[in-house]
Amino acid sequence: MAAELTVPQLSAKHRPTLDQALATIRSRAYWSPHPEHPKAYGETAPADGLAAFEALRGTRLDLGQPGTDGWTGAETSPYGVELGVEYPHVDPEVLLPAMRAGMGAWRDAGPEVRALVCIEILARISARTHEFAHAVMHTSGQAFMMAFQAGGPHAQDRGLEAVAYAYEEQTRVPGQADWSKPQGKKDPLELGKTFTAVPRGISLMIGCNTFPTWNGYPGIFASLATGNPVLVKPHPRAVLPLALTVQVAREVLGDAGFDPNLVALAVERPGEGIAKELAVRPEIKVIDYTGSTEFGDWLEVNARQAQVYTEKAGVNTVVLDSTDNYKGMLSNLAFSLSLYSGQMCTTPQNLLIPRDGIETDAGHKSYDEVVSDLAGAVGGLLGDDARANALLGALVNPDVKARLEAAAGLGEVALASREVTHPDFPGAVVRTPVMVKLDSAKPDDSAPYLSESFGPISFAVAVDSTQSALDLLRRTVREKGAMTVGAYTTSADTERAIEEVCLEESAQLSLNLTGGVYVNQTAAFSDFHGSGGNPAANAALCDGAFVSNRFRVVEVRRQG
Repeated sequence: MAAELTVPQLSAKHRPTLDQALATIRSRAYWSPHPEHPKAYGETAPADGLAAFEALRGTRLDLGQPGTDGWTGAETSPYGVELGVEYPHVDPEVLLPAMRAGMGAWRDAGPEVRALVCIEILARISARTHEFAHAVMHTSGQAFMMAFQAGGPHAQDRGLEAVAYAYEEQTRVPGQADWSKPQGKKDPLELGKTFTAVPRGISLMIGCNTFPTWNGYPGIFASLATGNPVLVKPHPRAVLPLALTVQVAREVLGDAGFDPNLVALAVERPGEGIAKELAVRPEIKVIDYTGSTEFGDWLEVNARQAQVYTEKAGVNTVVLDSTDNYKGMLSNLAFSLSLYSGQMCTTPQNLLIPRDGIETDAGHKSYDEVVSDLAGAVGGLLGDDARANALLGALVNPDVKARLEAAAGLGEVALASREVTHPDFPGAVVRTPVMVKLDSAKPDDSAPYLSESFGPISFAVAVDSTQSALDLLRRTVREKGAMTVGAYTTSADTERAIEEVCLEESAQLSLNLTGGVYVNQTAAFSDFHGSGGNPAANAALCDGAFVSNRFRVVEVRRQG
């Protein structure tokens, strides 16, 4: 296959980016090669991106991949827009062997070339960020600016981060070594040794509805950079962003002289449920999954032939002990509870507040005052419908709406949810958060705060003391898991106690956030998303463990 992109071209274009990414995962400093601001992509980029997205609607996205036995697609935007895009439905008996065919050349290319090709894929996706933003918006329900940033540059950063970790882990061992063992008066024993990073096999990425690119790119690029072909199985409600990703990846692989079938798309017909079938096939050696705990647990138990990486559900908690910036605390929490209608795996759910109240720079605040003030902060933040729409986006599916409506019956409502009309998309289901007051005095296994209520739902849980809050925090992280923990305290001793719980239970902690950084946001190259150490996820995005078991090192020894 003739290469339009040569290795020297790729190296000149992308080696500096790879080097900077490698430096940044070591320093943990801020860096991103992907601009967050829409204007950075050129004056015509917004209109061009929208036009490109609109041109996709009602079309058939033919990827030219083998094994296509029909067409499928039934996406409807949470904003009420019919997408009408058709995608290839595949016969795995044909597609999977075709995906394996290019593995040898991809393996032999080595870690650096694979990394550079992956960065070229990300660069071409970045150039189409406005188009991808509309695709993410109209499949996930995110508001446009969030879809632009989280679905675009932030997702691309996470993909690049995975490439950097993959390169780092694969190059720890030298490619070759001359080995000589002295034998005294005899000639030394001498061997030539080569060490090759060998991929496990086909990788299956099972996408999620809420963050198809942000959650999908780490697994896709970690597997591809370590030599594995990648089969992308999107969530049936969020196909388009990942289908476009596959399209770009196949184009770049071909341009670089590799088999485009190293990346392929598997879309299911309505109700078909192909993820279970694909997950246990012997060709599938790596699985990445984001979604429900139930299916994640099933994968971990049943996909025995594969290395399985899961991000599931957890109960995210904020401990309120005391604060020296009461107004800032309320503002920060209000934003965290509202962003994307709470439909983030990192959104706080349980707010643990001592029933005797907390000390603040505005004086002592009782439990009822804290709850009332926080409800007022959320209400004030979302009081203007235009701002509410920009922050909330749309509810991603009917299950979230049903859960939101049922939450009001779980206890005393401190903040009622209200319906918001979207001026541009009358079919959008937009709701403000609900906050419910609960008491931990007599906890039992059925208490609402002991399980995840995904969506714009939070529980203001009255606890006997800060120590009681820490005990409840420990229990929920240990039993249910947590992607994030937040805490507010002015006490050094309390801070140490909270930190100790999180260290022991492997939960990522944010302390005293009162400004423009929020507990439900993480920065690629610096922050770890999940820890892999509690039931919410068995992997972290991104660390060496996330990439190192996607390949093995095979040694060849030669004498003479």
